[in-house]
Amino acid sequence: MALTYNIAIDGPAGAGKSTIAKMVASKLGFIYVDTGAMYRAMALYFLRKGIGSGEEEAIEKACKDIEVLIRYEDNVQQVFLNGENVSGLIRTEEVSNMTSATSVHKPVRQKLLELQRQLAATADVIMDGRDIGTCVLPHAQTKIYLTASSHVRALRRYKELTEKGEMCNLEEIEQDIRERDYRDMHREIAPLKQAEDAVYLDSSQMTIPQVVDAIIEAARERGLS
Repeated sequence: MALTYNIAIDGPAGAGKSTIAKMVASKLGFIYVDTGAMYRAMALYFLRKGIGSGEEEAIEKACKDIEVLIRYEDNVQQVFLNGENVSGLIRTEEVSNMTSATSVHKPVRQKLLELQRQLAATADVIMDGRDIGTCVLPHAQTKIYLTASSHVRALRRYKELTEKGEMCNLEEIEQDIRERDYRDMHREIAPLKQAEDAVYLDSSQMTIPQVVDAIIEAARERGLS
């Protein structure tokens, strides 16, 4: 019998997965596994070692020496790289560019898969992405497929950008979302799809608190005490 409880949330871009997952984690006392921060920590390691983003052989070798952990201290996420707290070092433009360039390499994705599964085996976690329920945590007790119409997702993104003072076009945003959906659903490695045992949740007409409550209710129905 599993000693930890895992919740996997998958869904397309703009569905609000990260926002929702963080709120569910806070309510349940779970660890929200920020997979993006884990990729960033690995990118920082490559930069420190002077490894170029295209040096796949060197990257594969370096992956063997990397350990990334996520912990919460006073409700704030802390990211540890080989025991060092690097939370304040992984948000630079240099790290962002390196993350984008190295996350495509299979050894990097494989290493993170191992680290994410280790985390899930040792703590109650909630994880979101495109392939969590189907690939990363296929045995998660609760799986959610969180989505919303492309129009609603575009409106949310449009509002977010305009509130920051950025000029944008709603139709272009919606077109970008549709194209990204297609790429995510048709990519060769771990395409976006609903796991057979996932709860389908369309948040188009739901508030954020309603979505959070629906996920917690689904978890309780699946054995979360």
